[in-house]
Amino acid sequence: MYKFLLKPILFSIDPERVHELVFFLTRIFFKLPLVSFVITKIFSLKNPKIETELFGINFPNPVGLAAGFDKNAGLYNEFSAFGFGFIEIGTVTPKAQDGNPKKRLFRLIEDEAIINRMGFNNIGVDQVVKRLKFNKNVIIGGNIGKNKETKMTDAFKDYLISFEKLFPFVNYFAINVSSPNTKNLRNLQDKESLRTLLLAIKKKNNSYSQKKPILLKIAPDLSNDELLDIIDVVKETSVDGIIATNTTLSRKNLNSSNFLKEQSGGLSGKPIADRSNEVIRFIHQNSNGTIPIIGVGGIMTPKDAIDKIKAGASLLQLYTGFVYGGPGLVKQINNAILDYRLNQE
Repeated sequence: MYKFLLKPILFSIDPERVHELVFFLTRIFFKLPLVSFVITKIFSLKNPKIETELFGINFPNPVGLAAGFDKNAGLYNEFSAFGFGFIEIGTVTPKAQDGNPKKRLFRLIEDEAIINRMGFNNIGVDQVVKRLKFNKNVIIGGNIGKNKETKMTDAFKDYLISFEKLFPFVNYFAINVSSPNTKNLRNLQDKESLRTLLLAIKKKNNSYSQKKPILLKIAPDLSNDELLDIIDVVKETSVDGIIATNTTLSRKNLNSSNFLKEQSGGLSGKPIADRSNEVIRFIHQNSNGTIPIIGVGGIMTPKDAIDKIKAGASLLQLYTGFVYGGPGLVKQINNAILDYRLNQE
């Protein structure tokens, strides 16, 4: 029903406006009696064979909603009813900010892709924390970044502010140093800058009696040498895992119009799948499988999900695939993972 009825209607509206509309309608819809129960029954797959324990967390299934979709933790309870095993909120910054000027979100329908240059638009960590107090046992990842106006030399302070305020309300943290839409942010992936940032966050984490898993979200545009540096720093700082990958600046082999291809920002969706898999495979092989990986980027079909697992991912995240494929894709992927695991026994 989604692909043939709802999707054509939604795709006829500006993507950022339709995102806001979907949130508005979902919020209203879920206030109706039994809606959450019915949606969960339709879209969720519950089976002990797809439960996944990682970072000391028991995920009901390995398919999560990637950061950027529910930036402000507005509907994480509702989206969990569509079968997601976990929800990553954010990217959250210490202060609220509007992000980059509109128009900043583009569909590349011919390529099953999206280009965004949102720029960490969010309501700020204090308001996000207020919303997370209504969590109904959903596993939450807190994706954190820096404010646009914060100097790069002070970037670590922004991460520490959000880390401390979100700490009681999230199950793990994602350190976003890889968005292409905040000026110079990707410089934090440089070996020395990254080491300094992660050591500061680890020190803060160690000050708590019960530490939270810390994951590093990286770009797909890194060279092999840069990926080796990432592996070294992750091992040195004892970071718990890597999220691979964020959006890409590459525009290779796109079929969409030049107007769309030339838009600045990060590209997500089908065109990024192969590069994301290459990065996952490289990290998995060059760390001898010692670094847990959340695979994200171009998961449009159940086969795409299995390809990421074969490359070395333990958990998965959807964003663009959820937009193009609809909520039914989550259950389809979980069924494919169930079949895959049964065949591995």
